[in-house]
Amino acid sequence: MTDVISASGVNEKPRGLGRRLWDLLGARPELFTLTLVIATSIVVIIANPDFLQMSNLVDILRASVVRGLFAMGVLVVLAAGGIDVSFTAIAALVMYALTMLVIDVAPGMPIAVILVIAAAGGALLGALNGFIVHRLNAPSLIVTIGTQYVYRSFLLTFVGTALFMNIPAAMDRLGRASLYTHISASGVASSLPATVLVLAVAAIVTWFLLERTLMGRAIFAVGGNPLIAERLGINLFTVRVFVFAYAGLLAGIAGVVHVASNRLANPFDLAGMELEIIAAVVLGGARITGGSGTVVGTLLGVLLITLVSNVLIFVGIPSTLQLFIVGLFILIAGTIFTLRNRG
Repeated sequence: MTDVISASGVNEKPRGLGRRLWDLLGARPELFTLTLVIATSIVVIIANPDFLQMSNLVDILRASVVRGLFAMGVLVVLAAGGIDVSFTAIAALVMYALTMLVIDVAPGMPIAVILVIAAAGGALLGALNGFIVHRLNAPSLIVTIGTQYVYRSFLLTFVGTALFMNIPAAMDRLGRASLYTHISASGVASSLPATVLVLAVAAIVTWFLLERTLMGRAIFAVGGNPLIAERLGINLFTVRVFVFAYAGLLAGIAGVVHVASNRLANPFDLAGMELEIIAAVVLGGARITGGSGTVVGTLLGVLLITLVSNVLIFVGIPSTLQLFIVGLFILIAGTIFTLRNRG
């Protein structure tokens, strides 16, 4: 076997295939998530070939949109070394209050204006999270648990608890719009919702933010080591307020998309999704301690969570075991990533 001369001048034997794959996993942890997605899909297909019907694939994409929007915001917060669990409360407050406002004040408001208002409202609430985290120098998990309860309590106490089944016309049109409609041999129509474009735009913007801007570098630097980042001249206050505001902005948009897709504004919706969204981002390769994460990995994590949550019923797995499977995936991924980082 031919020796390889390392940078230090010492002869080394070529790395085996297993070692090269292990090194690749360290450099691109999202490949492990992709492997889990493929393995899960294969299991479902073998157990029930009907999974490959276009209607099921469209349902997966539809169920991934709101999760994906939330996950993009959580990714940015995690990359900066924080944790946000208030995004579903922000989405619920924004979507319900905005739906009520449009119905009562401006029923003809166009969807573009609605989305802008939702983004601004969500960003304001998110920025409040970042402000409190920095000024109090408090753990972001504790702060956002508190604001989560504050936002939800404010919604249910001062805004309303009634269901809005007649949503604004612009939201209804967004929910009904489709990019492609497939008619199966049995005559079943499956429509690819136009809301996937909202997620696509959010993913592209998030990728550009993290990979091509100075703010993105600052986010990763603060997540890696805030003390060193501050010594390098990075303003911690600006970064922290920005990442939480960005997460809130996407949460506000996600709330509108949720109402449009379900054609119903329910103030009790979206509660309890926080951990599965954080799990999706972690499964995508982001470290909970900050300083890492990719958009591609996060989208794969969202897809994996959606498969487990929405599709495993095809193979007869009860919902009570789905949480076990997600937890098992997280433990496996966490163990592999930790071992790889150790060398």
